[in-house]
Amino acid sequence: MTAAGRPRGGLSIGAVLTQLRPDFPDVTISKIRFLESEGLVRPARTASGYRQFTPADVERLRYVLAAQRDRYLPLKVIKEQLDAADRGVRAVDLTPGHRITREELLARAGIDAAELADLEQHGLVQAVAGGFYDHEAVQIATTVRAMSEHGLQARHLRPFRAAADREVALVEQAAAQRADVTRELLALSVTLHTLLVKVSLRDAAGGRVPPR
Repeated sequence: MTAAGRPRGGLSIGAVLTQLRPDFPDVTISKIRFLESEGLVRPARTASGYRQFTPADVERLRYVLAAQRDRYLPLKVIKEQLDAADRGVRAVDLTPGHRITREELLARAGIDAAELADLEQHGLVQAVAGGFYDHEAVQIATTVRAMSEHGLQARHLRPFRAAADREVALVEQAAAQRADVTRELLALSVTLHTLLVKVSLRDAAGGRVPPR
């Protein structure tokens, strides 16, 4: 035990922040505390109340932050994935290019056939060749399911699909069929869209946006 009452084993929250910052520059101590409050990571506590993170805790945080940043998954869905992994349930492969069946999509997203039909009717999810679904379909379905718990149904989200189609059409027109430019502009358009939504939410909340 050190003079400050900290055990010599384990990582402090500051040390965890130092490890995460190179890959996630926006992460803060407040963010880590928020993820802990949501049950996504459970560091041990010393008798003095100091958090002590293990390497496994750090990897868990990396998974959460990457899932938010790269796959835009809501925390509720990420927590369900982590809880399933803790129970030893093997996750469906969601790497790009992987295809899953309709039944796998229903099970993975936690929706029923009627809800999937509603998503398809409103253009939010579409089957690919052979009636299979890709990893984006799973992410969309799980995200919409989480949003439905706050009163937003598929019919309310059709404008998102229309806005995405308009953005893609604008990018394709500007890129003039150049694949490299198209990819860059699409990435920039996603960034712009995210920032504009964030600013609008901040303004609507009077400058207060809850932690992501």
